[in-house]
Amino acid sequence: MSFLLIPAIDLKNGQCVRLRQGEYDDVTVFSDNPVETANKWISKGAKRLHVVDLDGAVAGYPKNKSVIQSILSSVGDKIPIQVGGGIRDLDTIESTIDIGVTYVVIGTAAVKTPGLLKDACAAFLGHIIVSIDAKDGKVATDGWSKLSGHEVIDLAKKYEDDGVEAILYTDIGRDGMLSGINLDATLKLAQSISIPVIASGGLADMSEIKNLCKIEQEGVMGTILGRSIYEGKIDFEFAQKYVENLADC
Repeated sequence: MSFLLIPAIDLKNGQCVRLRQGEYDDVTVFSDNPVETANKWISKGAKRLHVVDLDGAVAGYPKNKSVIQSILSSVGDKIPIQVGGGIRDLDTIESTIDIGVTYVVIGTAAVKTPGLLKDACAAFLGHIIVSIDAKDGKVATDGWSKLSGHEVIDLAKKYEDDGVEAILYTDIGRDGMLSGINLDATLKLAQSISIPVIASGGLADMSEIKNLCKIEQEGVMGTILGRSIYEGKIDFEFAQKYVENLADC
């Protein structure tokens, strides 16, 4: 399988937006029609979508469920969808999977409710991705508004033991800034665990996708693309063809 390029659809008040560095008052609205956006990325070759309920991440429970259901109704039978934001208990995980979501992304709850992850992986093995959001090597929670004392690699190893499918690693100091993926930290994390890592935060241009592809063998399975594809810094269709051609070699 080729290196995964995963377009992000971040939802705030039902709109497709991007934040800078996780700041909720620094918002750029890219579309009033997230379903149309989802279809656009699929038409350009996307093999998976990353949908985030930003309102839910702050509230602690899903807030954009109807929009997510609309996205799933339109494209859910075409490619896997991973959804995060405000998913903090087993009931919410179950109801999210029940509407057709393939991968549930758990962030804050994995840090704050230690037993949850193990229970979730036991009940929904193969469907749980943990999002580790970090700044300067420390893990952030609550929609990135709080920094915890946890070290990234220590937590990742624990999550691996719990049975998660993959780790989504975001450097929030770079997210939405187009300042470049934290390649060194991503590689270090991937080499420390045996489950795959999805890179995120600050992807700026095509050269970075090429660099990430070079460390795919180390356990980096893909990357999230946000502002770079919405602002045209990366031509998604071109990038997707690039990774597919690499996989064919």
